Amino acid sequence: MTTAVAAPFRFFSLQVVRTRRLGPSLVRVTFAGADLAHFHSHGRDQSLSLFIPAEGHTEPAVPVELGWGSPRSSEAESGGGWWQGWRELPDDVRAVMRSYTLRALRRDPDEIDIDFVLHGVEPGAAVPAGPASRWASRAAAGDRVVLLGPAVADNRAIRFRPPEDTDLVVIWGDETAVPAATAVLESLPAGTRVRAWLEVPCAGDVQDVATEADAEITWLVGGRDATAEIRAAQLPSHTHPYAWIAGESGRVKELRRHLVGERGIDRRRVTFVGYWRQGLTEEQLRESGE
Repeated sequence: MTTAVAAPFRFFSLQVVRTRRLGPSLVRVTFAGADLAHFHSHGRDQSLSLFIPAEGHTEPAVPVELGWGSPRSSEAESGGGWWQGWRELPDDVRAVMRSYTLRALRRDPDEIDIDFVLHGVEPGAAVPAGPASRWASRAAAGDRVVLLGPAVADNRAIRFRPPEDTDLVVIWGDETAVPAATAVLESLPAGTRVRAWLEVPCAGDVQDVATEADAEITWLVGGRDATAEIRAAQLPSHTHPYAWIAGESGRVKELRRHLVGERGIDRRRVTFVGYWRQGLTEEQLRESGE
């Protein structure tokens, strides 16, 4: 007898149902589709791969018929399945792939939210917007995307995993990690002690976070030095802290050194995720293997 094992990830064909501007730099896009009946996740910092149409196209070109798999898996990146097929598509046809986190999942009706940071879409921006920011800034109901996401609720693309004995949660995230960080905060039960620092470009990007946790949240606006603020902070007394830090990879490494080397937190109790790297596109970051 053979036992069927569910693939942890699959493709979902979705369309935009509405958008909502959260602030000058953030927009929330809500997606729906029949495929979401098979989308399962415990949330928190659930990682997703979103495929949007290439410039001038209305449908994202992804060879999903070649099979499932995560683009971050060694099998996919070594050329197996759809990954190699996607890479071989012509540059002007191939869907643009970007990594995001799940902000919310709802049922009846099935919908998911993804929050986008809008870099460079304002007139006269010093650095032009990338394809995902351009797409999100003008997304409208009916626009089609493909999502590579979880078919199994507890999957390896969820990184926030505090040990059971955790008595203090420390969180830092820049604007790219704010959706994941706020989802994490909203998931924490009453009585959980939390110290969080969240960075956003503008005061209008600060959000209300509905959490039952005993959380002190500091919003760092307009480039305030998070490392200096965290170094100077008096943390609540603890014996078993857990830290989750995510955002630009150089800053993540710097803060991890501080938490482990200066604060003495066990490195096994620090989850660190580089969502992006200064000066590199996501394609270049993937090629670098970081």
